[in-house]
Amino acid sequence: MEAVLAEALLSQSRDPRALLAALCRGEASAERVETLRFLLQRLEDEAARGGGGAGALPEAAREVAAGYLVPLLRGLRGRPAGGPDPGLPPPPRLRRRVLRAAGAALRSCARLAGGPQLAASLAEEALRDLLAAGRAPGAEAAVEVLAAVGPCLRPREDAPLLERVAQAAVALVLCGDGDEAGPAEDAVALVAARLLPALGQCGGAALRAVWGGLASPGAPWAPGRVGLKLLVLSALAEKLLPEPGADRAPRALEAGPDARRCWRFWRTVQAGLGQAEDALTRKRARYLLQRAVEVSAELGSDCTCGPQEGNGPSLFWWSEKKKDELLKFWENYILIMETLEGNQIHVIKPVLPKLNNLFEYAVSEENGCWLFHPSWHMCIYKRMFESENKILTKEGVIHFLELYETKFLPFSLEFSEFIIGPLMDALSECSLYSRSPGQLIGSGSPLGLKLQKFLVTYISLLPEDIKSSFLLKFIKKMTSRNWCAIPILFLSKALANVPRSKVLGIEGLLALRDVIHCTMITHQILLRGAAQCYLLQTAMNLLDVEKVSLSDVSTFLMSLRQEESLGRGTSLWTELCDWLGVNESCFKQSPTCRPVGLHETSLNAYVKTLVQEYVKSPSWETGESCLMPDWFEAKLVALMILLAVDVEGMKTQYGEKRRAENILRIFLDPLLDALMKFGTNAYMPLLKTDRCLQLLLKLLHTSMLKGSSTQDDEVFTVLQNFVMSTTESVSEFILRRLTMNELSSISDLDRCHLYLTVLTELINLHLKVGWKRGNPIWRVISLLKNASIRHLQEMDSGQEPTLGSQIQRVVSMAALAMVCEAIDQKPELQLDSLNAGPMEKFLSSLQLNQTLQKPQIEEQSRFFEESSSSQGWGKIVAQYIHDQWVCLSFLLKKYHTLIPATESEILEPFLPAVQMPVRTLQSALEALTILPSDQVLPVFHCMKILVPKLLNSSESLCIESFDMAWKIISSLSNTQLIFWPNLKAFVQFVFDNRVLTIAAKIKGQAYFKIKEIMYKIIEMSAVKSGVFNTLISYCCQSWIVSASNVSQGSLSSAKNYSELILEACIFGTVFRRDQRLIQDVQTFIENLGRDCAANAVLENTKREDHYVRICAIKFLCLLDGSNMSHKLFMEDLAIKLLDKDELVSKSKISYYVNSLQHRVKNRIWQTLLVLFPRFDQNFVTGIIDRIFQAGFINNQASVKYFIEWIIILILHKFPQFLPKFWDCFSYGEENLKTSICTFLSVLSHLDIITENIPEKKLILKRALVIVLQWCFNHNFSVRLYALVALKKIWNICKTLRIEEFDALTSVIESSLHQVESMHGAGNAKKNWQRIQEHFFFATFHPLKDYCLETIFYILPRLSGLIEDEWIAIDKFTKFTDVPLDAGFQWYLSETQLCELKPGDWSQQDIGSDSVEADSQSEWSNIQRKVIPWKNKDPESDLELMFQDRAAKLGKSINRLIVVASLIDKPTNLGGLCRTCEIFGASVLVVGNLQCVKDRQFQHLSVSAEQWLPLEEVKPPQLTDYLQQKKTEGYTIIGVEQTAKSVDLTQYCFPEKSLLLLGNEREGIPPDLIQQLDVCVEIPQQGIIRSLNVHVSGALLVWEYTRQQLLGRGETTSRSLCLI
Repeated sequence: MEAVLAEALLSQSRDPRALLAALCRGEASAERVETLRFLLQRLEDEAARGGGGAGALPEAAREVAAGYLVPLLRGLRGRPAGGPDPGLPPPPRLRRRVLRAAGAALRSCARLAGGPQLAASLAEEALRDLLAAGRAPGAEAAVEVLAAVGPCLRPREDAPLLERVAQAAVALVLCGDGDEAGPAEDAVALVAARLLPALGQCGGAALRAVWGGLASPGAPWAPGRVGLKLLVLSALAEKLLPEPGADRAPRALEAGPDARRCWRFWRTVQAGLGQAEDALTRKRARYLLQRAVEVSAELGSDCTCGPQEGNGPSLFWWSEKKKDELLKFWENYILIMETLEGNQIHVIKPVLPKLNNLFEYAVSEENGCWLFHPSWHMCIYKRMFESENKILTKEGVIHFLELYETKFLPFSLEFSEFIIGPLMDALSECSLYSRSPGQLIGSGSPLGLKLQKFLVTYISLLPEDIKSSFLLKFIKKMTSRNWCAIPILFLSKALANVPRSKVLGIEGLLALRDVIHCTMITHQILLRGAAQCYLLQTAMNLLDVEKVSLSDVSTFLMSLRQEESLGRGTSLWTELCDWLGVNESCFKQSPTCRPVGLHETSLNAYVKTLVQEYVKSPSWETGESCLMPDWFEAKLVALMILLAVDVEGMKTQYGEKRRAENILRIFLDPLLDALMKFGTNAYMPLLKTDRCLQLLLKLLHTSMLKGSSTQDDEVFTVLQNFVMSTTESVSEFILRRLTMNELSSISDLDRCHLYLTVLTELINLHLKVGWKRGNPIWRVISLLKNASIRHLQEMDSGQEPTLGSQIQRVVSMAALAMVCEAIDQKPELQLDSLNAGPMEKFLSSLQLNQTLQKPQIEEQSRFFEESSSSQGWGKIVAQYIHDQWVCLSFLLKKYHTLIPATESEILEPFLPAVQMPVRTLQSALEALTILPSDQVLPVFHCMKILVPKLLNSSESLCIESFDMAWKIISSLSNTQLIFWPNLKAFVQFVFDNRVLTIAAKIKGQAYFKIKEIMYKIIEMSAVKSGVFNTLISYCCQSWIVSASNVSQGSLSSAKNYSELILEACIFGTVFRRDQRLIQDVQTFIENLGRDCAANAVLENTKREDHYVRICAIKFLCLLDGSNMSHKLFMEDLAIKLLDKDELVSKSKISYYVNSLQHRVKNRIWQTLLVLFPRFDQNFVTGIIDRIFQAGFINNQASVKYFIEWIIILILHKFPQFLPKFWDCFSYGEENLKTSICTFLSVLSHLDIITENIPEKKLILKRALVIVLQWCFNHNFSVRLYALVALKKIWNICKTLRIEEFDALTSVIESSLHQVESMHGAGNAKKNWQRIQEHFFFATFHPLKDYCLETIFYILPRLSGLIEDEWIAIDKFTKFTDVPLDAGFQWYLSETQLCELKPGDWSQQDIGSDSVEADSQSEWSNIQRKVIPWKNKDPESDLELMFQDRAAKLGKSINRLIVVASLIDKPTNLGGLCRTCEIFGASVLVVGNLQCVKDRQFQHLSVSAEQWLPLEEVKPPQLTDYLQQKKTEGYTIIGVEQTAKSVDLTQYCFPEKSLLLLGNEREGIPPDLIQQLDVCVEIPQQGIIRSLNVHVSGALLVWEYTRQQLLGRGETTSRSLCLI
């Protein structure tokens, strides 16, 4: 077309100046500039051939360049890309088009100018513009000019200019990080794609300048520049690598650059292979590597490139002696890198054995050193680690971790850095730690185990001088990002198993502490606690005690949460004591701690000094209004005291039992001395008293043994005695502080809490040893109660409140609440009889929810100064109201019998809060609106007492209470610490048995409100595990009645809420993959038992979904079938279960295995099996048809087995239902289909069914007749089931020796013999063997195997149900909220069934082939994605965008055009794009170029659009486009079935062919068919009318390519013959 246009212009006028002048006038449109370019190129061609007009051309060219093109480019340079409006700059695509055409025109002008001056001047000017613009948008025009005129410069004369241009271009490419977007980055990409390759092709100084800039040691190194550098390097590959065919003299080889000898070149290639995000950059890197290897092999000379560091193995080397081994190594290497591009695990996995071979090639067996630099292997792993396919990432990580299991690898610093970097980054992905298929829940992560083995092996092989720095970097890496709980856990576990060595100092200890702080982020407390345990073990194993002091160790121990990991009495505590005992004399000496006696160790001396310094009054204390000291120091001192005492206790021999007591006495002497003076020394510094009480509390809390009784703990007993000896002094001090107006500031409220906590602990201690009336603590409580009441009464006098008086009011109410809680929890503390005393009357008359007035104005500033560091006034008021309700809760519990159902009567003594319950409940509702959510617990406790009394008379008020309380609970769902206590209290008052009974009796709105809340709780459980557990556990416990002491109405409440038990029996959500993983790992930690201290410290909350079902099932097991209320309840539940099963079956006719529908149906039939023994004949009569009907439904295997089992049990227990069973075989065959297998399976257990029937003859005869009929069924599976039943029944007949069946003997025996003796190894024989060996027919015994273990664990496991549904029997025994009777015998299976392995007979052979394949060391043939590059010189034409880019890599381009403008679907277009690129089509024409951005297109094209020229021709423009191509000599070929179409096999494609493809639905329109030169159709053999359009296009493209290849082959053979 370009040539036709130029010829047309020249035919009109032979004066080139006139033509050029005409084109340079008017608006500078893209079409005008392109036309100018075509004309100049035509003139250039004529001038080269010596055509006319040569004299005028130079001057005309100079005029065009100076007068039109240069101003045009400057104008474009000054205007950034904009919108399509005429007043705005042109859009980016049009602007680039003009730039490209103008640049090409300038090059023609420079060539036509008759000398080099124009090219040089244009280059100088463009270089100045480039340097001035830099990375600004205007740089694009300068780059385009330089790329156009650069090839016109003279290599020698213009060498300085070329060198300056090259240096500027390289600097532009290498600066920055490559993350910018927009015009600036477009300019940089243009430099890399066009200018630098053009300069490099000039050779000489320009090439040296480009190479020097890229390879210079001082060149900036930015990861974002890798793609651009590889773009330049791949374009110049033939210039930068020695030419194999050139003279091999040393001087010739030294003349040009040799990239193989430059370490920066190889580092760039490695960065592209391992780190590049786009496939194109990786492809360029592979090409450079492949070319370097090919060139080295062809040259045959030795070559070496060492690493940057100057030592270690070479980055690249070549030796002619090792040519075969080197070629094999690099061939495998490139194959692996190519295969990884596919991201398909089934393709990649067979290649992994070749990676093992790479390691064998890379390590010298003789010298034990690396032959190839290990960074090459790291590139492979980086690609695998960064894959989008997480399965591939996991395979890569596991393969890397297994390296040291089978081979020895020499130490490499780069290897260690790779572990710290990319490997640990990959290990941060939680999904990698999932279980393998078929692995039991809680059995541990395979990757976690491999990580542990790898780390232990690798660290043991490290040189001693490297080990310390490696571990320190490893630990610090664990703090460098927000790790999830699971990776941190397994990394910590791996570190804890590293053998003991002294490699970490104080820096390592601080790094471990930082890791512990990182673990606190996670909400999974058990995982958090386990990680802390492992990190402490790591510290004990790896710490060099001579480099750290005991102070450093104690500070580190304080970073652990004792309530989650380091509990006294755990195995970890014992291990820590052992470690301290062994190393106590080796720790770095602290200047403040020196042994003062011969018997004292450094640990004892440190602790003694620690206590003395702690108890000593701080010098910085000022006045009585200072803030409470922080608890950190008290925790530290208490921890170290108890550790030191236990260390001594472990040393103590049998005859020295009192030594530990003496040591403890020595440690505590300063504390005890101070505590004894509390009651007498009124001037003791306030901070000292605070610190002493804090230490006292922490000693008591820390000394409690975890997981065992404290009665046998000598240390705790001694400590208890010491503390009790100070009771009088401490309690008198606390009494004085609480009652003598000494607490008057905001900060004093923290002290009030401290005092009351200490007082509570003292009360508990005295209750343990026995309560005595004359005990000093008793007197203190009485005085504290009276003083608090007095203070509260005095402050109601109406005086203007001060801050001090308000604080004392809060203190008095808190003290009174403490007394009430102590009396409520400990009946021994009842100070008065049930008669109402002063306290009761005062509490009953309290003005509830009364807010505290803020202090006077002059005290405001003082208040706000303190509140900024303590608590605000709102929190103080909330605590005050909370304490009011604590007191009221105590009062209501004590006098609950006096609460009237109505307020009509008032009994003596008059207690308003008790005897006016409506007003009190209204106040409770008001309190819920005032109090924050963490303070509402006592209000719930009061509601629990009030609601049952008022539900009859004030139902609406009670419903309002339910709603208000639920609103609070639902808003707390993400607040862990306060959610669970509040939920428990809420459940206890809403679902109180009395409330449920009354609500069900009156059947009012409250009844429906309770059910509504019940379903809301179940709904909440789907997103928050454990919520339903709280509800079902409480309800079942409240409904439990001992079987020996029941009444007929004992389950009346439960019967009205049987939906709760129903939902519990089928409860269980299908968790997301990440949630399942967390549960798996938690189960793994729990299974470790006492080996992990976190299990001993943290109580198992039993919040798993399984425990909901376990609770319901155990409750059902307690019911007595002889009790009428129990019986009716179970029958009602069974009916509802069957209804639910039918509902699920109707909702989805076919459901997938392990789907929610499958699981629900499975749980339904499990529950029915549990209930079955309580069913009598009358009830079974009503449900038998429904059970049989369930058997006809197409169920999953596990459900089918349960239905068959229950039918067998029914027929065994009630043989009278056998006639109904026989009727099941009489349905029409179309209705039965394969569901008849269910009833045939039941027949195979006929021996169990007829066990109690004396006369079996008729039953056996009926069974034989039925089974024989089904043995001839057309369905193979049905025949197999029938044959199994026939064999079993016939064995019974033979055992009983029934003579009437002798006539059938020959037929049956011959049939069975024929089946047994089938010849060959076909599927029929295999399946017959497998079905006989299947557990349901070979091992399962319906009666002996009837137990909870079979129902909930063994059968689900054997039937292929997902592990989430297996409930191990030990979970039933561990769940003690609902205890079963001691004589319960349904737990364990006593048969061999539990020993069988899972596997259904029809699916048993799945996966066998894959197992065999995986065991192969290396596959003989594998898939390989080919790189279609040739080793020829790249083309020099810079105007062809796509052809230029492809040609630089030697890609073949043919003359085929594929027109797909009529195709709509992106998938078809993407597939065609890929096909056209692979077979080298010249262009693909589409209806809209925006289709390349479609995700479906990109998924199918796999980046082919980057390598194939695409053109946009919209369907209305196709007629003109086809006419244009005809004029260019193309044959227009339609892919369509027409009356004159030619068979594809008979058609010979011209070289210049254009394929027109039709629309997916309508084909090629009639108007376009008229434009075709020929129609080609694909011969078909089948019935379907047409192929998919992409397939059709692919067939024709291949046929065209095949014919062209054959044609070239024939031409080549003829040429050879002529030679």
